[in-house]
Amino acid sequence: MKGSKARTILPGFGLSMGFTITYLSLIVFIPLTAVFIKSSELSMAEFWNTVTSARVIASYKVSILTAGAAGIINMIFGLLVAWVLVRYPFPGKRLIDSIVDIPFALPTAVAGIALTAIYAPNGWIGSMFADYGIRIAFSPIGITIALIFIGLPFVVRTVQPVLQELEKETEEAAVMLGAYRLKTFVKVILPELLPALLTGFAMAFARGLGEYGSVVFISGNMPMKTEITPLLIMTKLEQYDYAGATAIALVMLILSFLMLLVINLLQWRMNRRVTAD
Repeated sequence: MKGSKARTILPGFGLSMGFTITYLSLIVFIPLTAVFIKSSELSMAEFWNTVTSARVIASYKVSILTAGAAGIINMIFGLLVAWVLVRYPFPGKRLIDSIVDIPFALPTAVAGIALTAIYAPNGWIGSMFADYGIRIAFSPIGITIALIFIGLPFVVRTVQPVLQELEKETEEAAVMLGAYRLKTFVKVILPELLPALLTGFAMAFARGLGEYGSVVFISGNMPMKTEITPLLIMTKLEQYDYAGATAIALVMLILSFLMLLVINLLQWRMNRRVTAD
């Protein structure tokens, strides 16, 4: 019995696991541990006062609400983009497929400057809305647009492989049995896509919470209105308040972990339900 178990393990497991743990420790675990250690330099009262000040709370709201709104919008339109790329042949399909990855390669500062130039009150698009008294840049709307821009590829690239693996015969059978297209999508396709959609949302949301370069230009950085949490962390670092910066970063880290935990639990329950069916 012992020999059969040993044969099921691929050769080099111990060595590769050792490299994996070492790599993750150097790149992930140790830096995250440093956040906790640096934050511990503050007393509980100092820590609480730092992370619950009115300005910091306002930045939490801006970051979380805009990242959440961008994640939801990306779930909808990311699914649409992935659907078109997988299900329909058309001229220029490869070009559009490659354009989806541009936010991954484009420096975030360049994206922020470009979006600000377009959506500012004197920009191409911003000027059209400014005539009606609607401000896009230097408002939460502009922040949300920037986060949609950098988060869309996460949803598209997560949903796309799942769509490619879905069997079209199941959809065709549902249609032949009398189900409408919308009912077929809701009852047959969507349950298969939900875990991937949640994964894409979680990745886009987490990226949005920590995004700095593409947001700092278009947000306007107005305290209590459009100031994001990453900017507040950078401000404290520039003031050499390292303990205060890591305290705020620790709160954002915990929020991200909790969000990812909830998403993973939902994915586990959905996968279990699909397997049971």
